[in-house]
Amino acid sequence: MQIWPAIDLRGGKCVRLQQGDYERETVFSDDPVAMAQNFAEQGAKHLHLVDLDGARDGKPVNHGVVREIVASVDMQCELGGGVRDQATIEALLDTGLSRVVLGTAALKHADWFREMCQQFPQQLVLGIDARDGMVATDGWLETSSTAATEMADQFREVPLAAIVYTDIATDGMLKGPNIPEMAAMQRHVDVPVVASGGVTTVDDVRQLDEAGLAAVIIGRAIYEGTLRLSEALEVTCKM
Repeated sequence: MQIWPAIDLRGGKCVRLQQGDYERETVFSDDPVAMAQNFAEQGAKHLHLVDLDGARDGKPVNHGVVREIVASVDMQCELGGGVRDQATIEALLDTGLSRVVLGTAALKHADWFREMCQQFPQQLVLGIDARDGMVATDGWLETSSTAATEMADQFREVPLAAIVYTDIATDGMLKGPNIPEMAAMQRHVDVPVVASGGVTTVDDVRQLDEAGLAAVIIGRAIYEGTLRLSEALEVTCKM
């Protein structure tokens, strides 16, 4: 199982939100580039980036910082937040990102997203953010009437790189991930599922690995110190 430490960007800083709430923000670093380099030095090979400003505004905002991060580390980097059109996808991939995550645009414009997946095979990730099993959109500010599994079913025939499945109820709360729901999503689809939300301890990582998840995103737990990145990497190496 792959470990993807997370850097959430807002105003050029490394922050974390609780349950996607922009009013419940904690700033962990003024230097996200240094944070990415620290993750790389600890042995991480993957990095998950989120442009929180972009997710809210509908267009990338922290593009310059993202470019600096990608140029500074030898890691497979992906980014989500504010990706709504082909020009943005191309611009982000041109920065050196390996993958681009789309959620809101995929939900609202499914045919267009399927076309983008054909144009950029294995480079686009479907981001499914769920609240009570229903897909949330627009930076988690809105909840749709589409079930998470129904959204995944719409893209079975396209060359997705992966699905990032985020459980909003647990995200940033340090109370453990919703392992049964995440495992159910992985069983439901044929592409790798990346678990996101609530991962707090080494045991959480171990259980997700045992449940068959392809990867896990870890954010607040690393910053708060409830889980050391080196420990998570060691666990997956032993499995």
